[in-house]
Amino acid sequence: QVQLVESGGGLVQAGGSLRLACAASGRTFMGWFRQAPGKEREFVAAITSSGGATYYADSVKGRFTISRDNAKNTVYLQMTSLKPDDTAVYYCAADRFYSGDYAYTREYDYWGQGTQVTVSS
Repeated sequence: QVQLVESGGGLVQAGGSLRLACAASGRTFMGWFRQAPGKEREFVAAITSSGGATYYADSVKGRFTISRDNAKNTVYLQMTSLKPDDTAVYYCAADRFYSGDYAYTREYDYWGQGTQVTVSS
Protein backbone atom coordinates (compact mmCIF):
# COMPACT_ATOMS: atom_id res chain seq x y z
CA GLN A 1 0.00 0.00 0.00
CA VAL A 2 1.37 3.41 -1.01
CA GLN A 3 -0.08 6.50 0.61
CA LEU A 4 0.14 9.83 -1.16
CA VAL A 5 -0.43 13.31 0.24
CA GLU A 6 -0.32 16.37 -2.03
CA SER A 7 0.31 19.93 -0.93
CA GLY A 8 1.16 23.30 -2.41
CA GLY A 9 -1.92 24.22 -4.40
CA GLY A 10 -3.49 27.63 -4.28
CA LEU A 11 -4.52 30.73 -6.17
CA VAL A 12 -2.00 32.47 -8.41
CA GLN A 13 -2.13 35.09 -11.14
CA ALA A 14 -1.39 34.21 -14.74
CA GLY A 15 2.35 34.15 -15.31
CA GLY A 16 3.03 33.15 -11.75
CA SER A 17 4.52 30.01 -10.25
CA LEU A 18 3.58 27.29 -7.79
CA ARG A 19 5.32 24.19 -6.53
CA LEU A 20 3.30 21.12 -5.68
CA ALA A 21 4.64 18.37 -3.46
CA CYS A 22 3.55 14.76 -3.09
CA ALA A 23 4.74 12.85 -0.05
CA ALA A 24 4.76 9.12 -0.70
CA SER A 25 5.18 6.16 1.63
CA GLY A 26 7.27 4.26 -0.93
CA ARG A 27 9.55 4.74 -3.93
CA THR A 28 7.76 4.04 -7.21
CA PHE A 29 7.28 5.44 -10.66
CA MET A 30 5.22 8.60 -10.08
CA GLY A 31 2.96 10.80 -12.14
CA TRP A 32 1.02 14.03 -11.89
CA PHE A 33 -2.40 14.39 -13.47
CA ARG A 34 -4.97 17.15 -13.42
CA GLN A 35 -8.70 17.42 -13.80
CA ALA A 36 -10.62 20.55 -14.65
CA PRO A 37 -14.37 20.83 -14.06
CA GLY A 38 -16.31 18.91 -16.70
CA LYS A 39 -13.18 17.40 -18.21
CA GLU A 40 -11.42 14.07 -18.00
CA ARG A 41 -8.35 13.60 -15.87
CA GLU A 42 -5.29 14.28 -18.01
CA PHE A 43 -1.61 13.49 -17.79
CA VAL A 44 0.78 16.25 -16.80
CA ALA A 45 4.17 14.74 -15.99
CA ALA A 46 5.85 11.57 -14.76
CA ILE A 47 9.19 10.50 -13.33
CA THR A 48 10.94 7.17 -12.87
CA SER A 49 11.69 5.83 -9.40
CA SER A 50 15.34 6.87 -9.69
CA GLY A 51 14.52 10.28 -11.12
CA GLY A 52 16.63 9.47 -14.15
CA ALA A 53 13.89 10.00 -16.71
CA THR A 54 10.97 12.41 -16.91
CA TYR A 55 8.00 12.75 -19.23
CA TYR A 56 5.70 15.69 -19.94
CA ALA A 57 2.47 16.51 -21.66
CA ASP A 58 2.98 18.84 -24.61
CA SER A 59 0.78 21.45 -22.95
CA VAL A 60 3.20 21.89 -20.04
CA LYS A 61 6.56 21.11 -21.62
CA GLY A 62 9.00 23.91 -20.96
CA ARG A 63 6.85 25.38 -18.17
CA PHE A 64 6.56 22.55 -15.62
CA THR A 65 9.32 20.48 -14.08
CA ILE A 66 8.86 17.21 -12.22
CA SER A 67 11.54 16.11 -9.77
CA ARG A 68 11.94 13.94 -6.71
CA ASP A 69 13.89 13.75 -3.50
CA ASN A 70 14.07 10.07 -2.63
CA ALA A 71 15.62 10.80 0.75
CA LYS A 72 12.35 12.54 1.61
CA ASN A 73 10.11 10.26 -0.45
CA THR A 74 8.68 13.36 -2.09
CA VAL A 75 7.90 14.20 -5.69
CA TYR A 76 7.58 17.82 -6.80
CA LEU A 77 5.90 19.61 -9.65
CA GLN A 78 7.34 23.06 -10.24
CA MET A 79 4.91 25.06 -12.33
CA THR A 80 5.93 28.33 -13.98
CA SER A 81 4.35 30.68 -16.50
CA LEU A 82 0.97 29.50 -15.31
CA LYS A 83 -2.07 30.10 -17.49
CA PRO A 84 -5.78 30.13 -16.66
CA ASP A 85 -6.05 26.86 -18.62
CA ASP A 86 -3.84 25.25 -15.97
CA THR A 87 -6.65 25.63 -13.43
CA ALA A 88 -7.57 22.18 -12.16
CA VAL A 89 -7.33 19.77 -9.28
CA TYR A 90 -3.87 18.22 -9.45
CA TYR A 91 -3.35 14.62 -8.39
CA CYS A 92 -0.19 12.65 -7.84
CA ALA A 93 -0.22 8.95 -8.57
CA ALA A 94 2.02 5.98 -7.89
CA ASP A 95 2.69 3.04 -10.17
CA ARG A 96 4.10 -0.10 -8.55
CA PHE A 97 4.87 -1.96 -11.76
CA TYR A 98 5.58 0.51 -14.53
CA SER A 99 4.73 -0.91 -17.95
CA GLY A 100 5.27 2.12 -20.15
CA ASP A 101 1.83 3.71 -20.37
CA TYR A 102 2.76 6.68 -18.20
CA ALA A 103 0.17 9.00 -19.72
CA TYR A 104 -2.80 6.79 -18.87
CA THR A 105 -4.62 6.74 -15.56
CA ARG A 106 -4.96 2.94 -15.80
CA GLU A 107 -1.20 2.63 -15.37
CA TYR A 108 -1.30 3.89 -11.79
CA ASP A 109 -2.26 1.99 -8.67
CA TYR A 110 -2.56 4.69 -6.02
CA TRP A 111 -3.81 8.27 -6.05
CA GLY A 112 -3.61 11.22 -3.74
CA GLN A 113 -6.59 13.28 -2.66
CA GLY A 114 -5.80 16.14 -5.01
CA THR A 115 -4.89 19.77 -4.54
CA GLN A 116 -6.61 22.71 -6.21
CA VAL A 117 -4.65 25.05 -8.44
CA THR A 118 -6.46 28.17 -9.63
CA VAL A 119 -4.85 30.58 -12.08
CA SER A 120 -6.56 33.93 -12.45
CA SER A 121 -6.32 36.03 -15.60
